[in-house]
Amino acid sequence: MRANDIALLILRLTLAVVMFPHGAQKALGWFNGPGIAGTVAGLSGHMGLPAAVVYLVIAVEFIGPILLVLGIITRIAAIGIAIDMACAAVLAHAQNGFFMNFTGKQAGEGVEFFILLVGIGLALTIAGPGRIAIMKRI
Repeated sequence: MRANDIALLILRLTLAVVMFPHGAQKALGWFNGPGIAGTVAGLSGHMGLPAAVVYLVIAVEFIGPILLVLGIITRIAAIGIAIDMACAAVLAHAQNGFFMNFTGKQAGEGVEFFILLVGIGLALTIAGPGRIAIMKRI
């Protein structure tokens, strides 16, 4: 086992741990989330996204982290999350600036958190899962 393999495992697990609760909110209603029906209604109504896109977002955020933990189709899961988070940053958070809303004085969260997730997703898309994975090539 190489240091690169451990680093890739850390990136996979970090992205999965951060994304899974968001996906579970949307898919299962866990963590005070809206569940599938509420997510579809909210993102379709509030953001104007087509229902098919909302279902894709739910799948990417819920199934993607599970795939990352296992190291199964890592590149596909990672690029899906990267695209999802880039879109969230642009469509919902860019108007709030760069910084997270730690002080509670902004209208909402800025894009810095999303930049980190996109960066991790892109790194995993390029490098793959490493040797500590079920599927090492995809």
